[in-house]
Amino acid sequence: MKNITLLLLVIILAGCSSRQIEIHQSKDIVGLASPVQLNTDSTIIYLEDYFVDISKIESVKLNGKTVSLSEDNKKAIIKSEESFPRLMEMEVIVNGIPYQILCKKSEKINKPISFDPIGKKYKKVRIAGEMNGWNPAAGNLEFKDGIWQTSMYLSPGKYQYKLVLDKDWIIDPANSDSIDNNAGAYNSVLSVGKDMTEFLPKLFTKEIEGNEIELGFENEAKEFFVFWQNYRLPDEFFEIDDDEIKILIPENAKDFERSYLRVFAYNEHGISNDILVPLNKGKVITDVNELSRTDHQTLILYNAFVDRFYDGKKGNNKPVNDPEILPKANYFGGDIVGITKKIKDGYFTDLGINTVWVSPIIQNPEGAYGLWLEPRSKFSGYHGYWPISFTKIDYRFGNADEFKELVKEAHAKNLNVLLDFVANHIHENHPYYKTHPDCATNLYLPDGSLNTERWDEHRLTTWFDIFLPTLDLSKPEIVEMLTDSAVFWIKEYDLDGFRHDATKHVPELFWRTLTKKLKQQIIIPENKPLYQIGETYGCPELISSYVNSGELDGQFDFNVYDNAVAVFARKNESFKRLNNSILQSFKYYGNHNLMGYITGNQDRARFISYAGGELSFDEDTKLAGWTREIGVGDTKAYKQLSALTAFLMTIPGVPVIYFGDEIGDPGGNDPDNRRMMRFTDLNENEKLVKATTKKLIDIRKKNLSITFGEFIPLITGDKIYVYARTYFDEITVVVFCKDKSIKNIKIKLPERFAKTELKSNFGSNIEFNENVLNIEIGENLFEIIEN
Repeated sequence: MKNITLLLLVIILAGCSSRQIEIHQSKDIVGLASPVQLNTDSTIIYLEDYFVDISKIESVKLNGKTVSLSEDNKKAIIKSEESFPRLMEMEVIVNGIPYQILCKKSEKINKPISFDPIGKKYKKVRIAGEMNGWNPAAGNLEFKDGIWQTSMYLSPGKYQYKLVLDKDWIIDPANSDSIDNNAGAYNSVLSVGKDMTEFLPKLFTKEIEGNEIELGFENEAKEFFVFWQNYRLPDEFFEIDDDEIKILIPENAKDFERSYLRVFAYNEHGISNDILVPLNKGKVITDVNELSRTDHQTLILYNAFVDRFYDGKKGNNKPVNDPEILPKANYFGGDIVGITKKIKDGYFTDLGINTVWVSPIIQNPEGAYGLWLEPRSKFSGYHGYWPISFTKIDYRFGNADEFKELVKEAHAKNLNVLLDFVANHIHENHPYYKTHPDCATNLYLPDGSLNTERWDEHRLTTWFDIFLPTLDLSKPEIVEMLTDSAVFWIKEYDLDGFRHDATKHVPELFWRTLTKKLKQQIIIPENKPLYQIGETYGCPELISSYVNSGELDGQFDFNVYDNAVAVFARKNESFKRLNNSILQSFKYYGNHNLMGYITGNQDRARFISYAGGELSFDEDTKLAGWTREIGVGDTKAYKQLSALTAFLMTIPGVPVIYFGDEIGDPGGNDPDNRRMMRFTDLNENEKLVKATTKKLIDIRKKNLSITFGEFIPLITGDKIYVYARTYFDEITVVVFCKDKSIKNIKIKLPERFAKTELKSNFGSNIEFNENVLNIEIGENLFEIIEN
């Protein structure tokens, strides 16, 4: 970015007279301002999320009306009004320069919820589900007129839930709509509002003509919002015909190595998809070679679990010498040198990865902790998530010089490096806890019960275990200390960002403080983009609350992952479930989000063992991993794993490969899903999965339609799922089919691609006449077709 405080631009539009437009752009705001989702009543906007120096803010207006600010100028308070349009602009004047930030009116409606006990008596009736993070305490019903009842303000959509009758969790007997919950049971499904998807404005990129781009749209739009960077372009920059909008790229975009056009629209039915067009010095990017690893839409992550990845230095192999720790729960010997060796050998670059996420390397304790009963075993800190230091590297993994070499070699190979950072808790042996025992939250609740594993009811204070004190990050002095430690890691080792553990258990004060420091000390002065991704299990509303300009770039989308596992592992699970899930994520995170879409992770049993029938969805997969040898099972599971990977590699967001999934490594849950990585002696199926993964990554990397294009569902059925990714004249069609009796699939493509030439990537025969594509899917579970 360039520090341009004021630029004067003369624009001549076809059919318009010459006029002067003043466009202002500076470093008052970092990156693209995330849209503000307004609440139903009032909304507090933390201005420091967007602006580096809030002392320079002169005024804040919403739709031309002044917005009240807090006394310290840090917060803007917006009171929602029924008359608000669905989309609005908030204008913030900073040192005489206007910036516009998109605001979205709440779509929530008041949904009545009731339960008829039919004469039975209960002390408590509650509802727990996706609408409240599965937290019964947030869903109390009141007994009134013989019925238990309440109401909730919810956005239109579908929500899985259960009723909690005293202590019993049951499906709703009055609701016949239910869904398999991947745990051997069913959840009820609450439908809120009507599905208006088919009536929403649908925007898509069409043509590039010099310094002008053309977008098309279906369904009438009441208003368009066109942004270049954080400036809403005046009407003089675009013109609208019946079904297209032409946008002139601002002249001063040529002074920016990277800038963006963003477009939004709405009508009476709701808000459109959003368009994101990357510019390179004012020109629309049409060649993937113009992109780099610092363009976050291009990220492809690989989770290298240090202890289980590769042993590159035998001299630091020091497993905990305690007979109470079974081998699976002890150190295997993987280390920093091992990852560096694989970087040098080209393992990641050959696979196509451009970002390596390194699990925690912070010093962990030397003893045995925790307890698993069958078979009886304690655990070592081989995983790295039990810190006893804030800055020291665990000697069993390596040292500072070795980690610096890892990062240096990664950058030489054009790889980013993300470090797993643990902010929520420390180990009881941490010197800071020993000298400051008041740094932790209370282990016991007021009722005398242990505050451990209270993931939802006490998510900001609960301990993960009795030997893992949760830091009280409501205290500013602890936040300052810990965020300084995080900044140290970036500065000292030249890292490219963080993966953050247990995000939802950490107060937002921490994330805001950390991100502000990263902007002030690294992103702005060094002109270095950083990527931060968090880990939160919960409802999309909770997950999205941490994803904004002032906190994180993205989080792992476990809701889409859970639905993808169900659909790709089970023959009879409908693709409609998966499509609904991904469309819901777009509503919360945007169509060009930076959320993480995983093949698996260290807290889940391996997908391939579910798909192959070695694991059942209704069993304790952690117990299974301890008590029997878990394999792949039916070898068809290898193809199912590749189908899952194909999905993750072709949807918006950031695909994430959990180590071993690129070869189809099987396993139960933790620690069985953390077997030592295998690089040699692969069987033929494993070799094929790896080759397919490599090919899928290559397809993603070479197609701008996948990294920046629109997502267009074409067929959504029980057994067939087809969607297109489009970016101007480029199209990628992704086809999934689970029914082997279906040999041919007919697909109608958007008419603008009627004369394009298409090719398949995985051997399916295709015919394309006008805009109708016929594909012989054969024995393939998926196919990817591109022009």
